Amino acid sequence: MTPVSGAPVLAADIGGTKLAAALVGPDGRVTASGRVPTPNEPGVDGEELWRTLEALLGKLVADAGDPPLAGVGVGCGGPMTWPAAEVSPLNIPAWRGFPLRARLRARYPGLPVRIHNDAICVAVGEHWRGAGRGHDDVLGMVVSTGVGGGLILGGRLVNGASGNAGHIGHVIVDPGGPPCACGGRGCLEAVARGPGLVAWAREQGWRRGDGTATGVELGADARGGDPVAVAAMRRAGRALGIAIASAAHLCDLQVVAIGGGLSQTGSLLFEPLDEAFDTHARMEFARRVRIVPASLGQTAGLVGAAALVFAQDRYWSAG
Repeated sequence: MTPVSGAPVLAADIGGTKLAAALVGPDGRVTASGRVPTPNEPGVDGEELWRTLEALLGKLVADAGDPPLAGVGVGCGGPMTWPAAEVSPLNIPAWRGFPLRARLRARYPGLPVRIHNDAICVAVGEHWRGAGRGHDDVLGMVVSTGVGGGLILGGRLVNGASGNAGHIGHVIVDPGGPPCACGGRGCLEAVARGPGLVAWAREQGWRRGDGTATGVELGADARGGDPVAVAAMRRAGRALGIAIASAAHLCDLQVVAIGGGLSQTGSLLFEPLDEAFDTHARMEFARRVRIVPASLGQTAGLVGAAALVFAQDRYWSAG
C-alpha cells in the first residue's frame, strides 16, 4: 500500500472496555466509525484480542468501499515502549509486551503506522481540532477507567525520554490514599478513575445492580441526587483539581481539556475540581489556566490518532 494525499487515516482507540475505529479526514472529520467491546474477560489471550481489532478495522474499511488510506494512527492504553509500541496496558491483561505497531505494519504494509498513549492522543486531538485549538500550551486529560494525559507545550507534543510525558494519572494527590495498579499509593488514577470511585462508593454503602456497576452508572446516580454518588464525584473532582494545580504550576498552561466518561457528569465533577484548583493554585500565572470539557467528546482520541499522521510536524517526532 502507498499513502495517498488527501485520503483518510484509519484510526483506532484501544481501551479496556471498548475498541473504537474510524476513518478520519485531513480536516479532522470522522467520516465512518465502528466499535466493539474489548474482549477482556479472564482467559482471553493476546491473539484473540488482536483478531478482534483486526476484524474491526477490516470491516470498517470494507464497509466504506476500501478507500485508499493516508496511514494508520492508534491510541492505546499504556505503558508501552515508544515508538516501537510494544504495549502492556494496565487495563488489558491479555497484552503484555504485545508488538502492536509491528502487527499493524505487517497488516498495512507501506503505510505510516503511528501509535501513542490513548490519553496523549486525546490531548493531540483537542489541540489539533478541539478545545485547545489556537493555544500553544495545553494539557489534555482522560478520566475514565483510567486517568491519563498528554502535554502540548510551545505548540508541539512533548514526548519525554520514553514517550510518557504528561502522565498525570500517576501524580500523587493523597500519599495515604488507595493503592494504584502501578504499585504506588495515592495516585490521581487510584482515586479518580471510574472503577476506583465505584469501589469507594460501595464501601460507603452505595448499591446498584449486581456488583458490576460502572463509573457511568455512578455518575447517573449522582445526577439523580444519590448522596454517596455525589460524594464520589466530589472526591474525584477534588483529586483532579489538586493534580491540575500542580501541572499548571509546573508547565505554565493555557488550557486543560478533560475528556472521558466521568467528564460527562458536568458540574458534579467540575465544581469540586474548580474549588480544589482555586485552593491549591496560588501563583497568578497558574490561576489563568482555563479548565474545560474536551470539545471533541468520544472522538477526541480517534482524531488525535489521525493527527499523528496528518500533522506529524507537531505531533510525531519518531521514525
